[in-house]
Amino acid sequence: MKMIAALQATFAVEDRGQGSPIVFAHGFPLDHSMWDAQLAGLADSHRVIAPDLRGFGRSTVTPGKVTMADMADDCAAILETLGVDEPVTFVGLSMGGYVAWQFALRHPAKLRRLVVCDSRAVADTPQGVETRLKMAEIVLKHGTESVAEAMLPKLFAPTTAEQLPQVVDAVRQMILHAAPEGVAAAQRGMAERPDVTGELPQLSVPTLILCGTHDAISPLAEMRTIAEQIPGAKLVEIPNAGHMAPMENPTAVNDALRTFLAES
Repeated sequence: MKMIAALQATFAVEDRGQGSPIVFAHGFPLDHSMWDAQLAGLADSHRVIAPDLRGFGRSTVTPGKVTMADMADDCAAILETLGVDEPVTFVGLSMGGYVAWQFALRHPAKLRRLVVCDSRAVADTPQGVETRLKMAEIVLKHGTESVAEAMLPKLFAPTTAEQLPQVVDAVRQMILHAAPEGVAAAQRGMAERPDVTGELPQLSVPTLILCGTHDAISPLAEMRTIAEQIPGAKLVEIPNAGHMAPMENPTAVNDALRTFLAES
């Protein structure tokens, strides 16, 4: 991986392949490796760029709070440092989807296409904000094992644990290896993320919405509503998958991405 210095931080970035660039923003509290199947599947035709977002993987941990706008600005700075001067396809899952919305709003000149996977456009409810802030305190006191215990049961389709135990274990290991201060900072940032629903009709780039059939965190019905509010957006349902669709059914996700890239 490349180590990229930008915005007073250092970012670990997977950068390989040639062609039209695609940026992949991972979910919470994971790292770039959740996209391994997509990087392997698309690097033959595109330049694929997958950073560890601020606070995760091997990138700089910034204590306190890191907003989704901060992470979007980080991605823009990484692209500039890498010398990427053409608009990118930005792909984000869950928290990475929140980053994707902010990238689209804050850096429109850098955006060619948008892909939001298993994510939401609304802000947290007051109860959701309280839950995030409590988790931030818990992880600082007790470490990331508490996060794994709370999150893992919600992340996958009912059959994934039995049929793809290696996927569940890979996600567990990503969570356990996350830095508690980075996890807490991202939780605080997500807790104050804005509702972008009102911005959706103004999005003018080709947009693909992906959702696992069994996603309990970003339900299919909610993601269908998101797609309906974005002009020309396409929704693709990923079978045999929950919230971690790119890992649970990488073939279907890669097929959807290739079709979208070819058609837009």
